[in-house]
Amino acid sequence: MYPTLAMSSEASSSYCDLDETTRKLSKAERRKRRRATPKYRNLHASRERRCSIRVESFNVAFAQLRALLPTLPVEKKLSKIEILRLSIAYISYLNKLLDL
Repeated sequence: MYPTLAMSSEASSSYCDLDETTRKLSKAERRKRRRATPKYRNLHASRERRCSIRVESFNVAFAQLRALLPTLPVEKKLSKIEILRLSIAYISYLNKLLDL
């Protein structure tokens, strides 16, 4: 058998009051309270840092790929999809050169 913990009537009534006030809150209000805790904010901040590092590494990779592609004018800004399409076309061109 498990030992039972005895609660004073004062402690149990305050526990019930706390439980009732929590139940009365709407789902959005409970979410808002949970998000206001320091633990939640720290976890959120660390996720954001990881995400920004990942995005930054993608941007660096695209910049490196862009530097390898021959385009005119050289300083022309290309979107990521344009960089990928141009890379595919350039690789196909180089393959055809090798086949000659």
